[in-house]
Amino acid sequence: MSSMMNKRNRTYPAKPRAVYLMGTCLVDSFYPQAGMDAISLIEREGVKVIFPQGQTCCGQPAYNSGYDQEAREVARQQLKAFAEDIPVVVMMGSCAAMVHHDYISLFAGQPEQPQAQALAERTFEFSEFMVNVLQVELKETAQQPVKVALHTSCSARRSMQVAEEHKAVLSGLSGVQVVEPERVTECCGFGGTFAVKQADISAAMSADKADNIAATGADVLTSADCGCLMNISGTLDKQGRSMPAKHLATVLWERTQ
Repeated sequence: MSSMMNKRNRTYPAKPRAVYLMGTCLVDSFYPQAGMDAISLIEREGVKVIFPQGQTCCGQPAYNSGYDQEAREVARQQLKAFAEDIPVVVMMGSCAAMVHHDYISLFAGQPEQPQAQALAERTFEFSEFMVNVLQVELKETAQQPVKVALHTSCSARRSMQVAEEHKAVLSGLSGVQVVEPERVTECCGFGGTFAVKQADISAAMSADKADNIAATGADVLTSADCGCLMNISGTLDKQGRSMPAKHLATVLWERTQ
């Protein structure tokens, strides 16, 4: 199989015959259409998408809270669910980072270490897969121009380092004007359990992010991390500045279906 390498020195495979889709808890519970849109986008490129019904949480909440054993119990289910040697496309940067990076340390010295290492190596964040593996050239069919505010999560930006892929897959659409808020690299304040444990700090961070998003004058807010979408859009709603909030996959599908 031929491969290509990106600026992070990660080797990417040629277009596969099939992939797994890791939907994530938040997509499954709150943004199911985003999962369906991702499937449509990938299958339109001639790649079969397999959605294992046995998949559950990746284990990140427990892991980030210091409960390694509990996280391993959850993660073992994912090792079973995504066992075939094909790429795993993950709908959120935080969950992709958990599997791609943290499973390696989580299973270090465990019997499942080789299996976890193999899964980590074939796990890709959604935009990363679209740009670097499928190398998509999307053809826009939507007529109405739209200004899209792009928020890239901390995990996608720092752990997976796919901020450029987020912008690249959107910027290929002539009718989409991509805008990023001021202080674009700052956290939106969600941070999973951080929003619960440090609610006041989280709310202040979210308010700052919402202010900067609103100042862009965008028509739509998009991100590839649903926790951020929920946090920022919920804050905008409370401020009386509601804005449609859509997963990146949904924006891409709506503009090109």
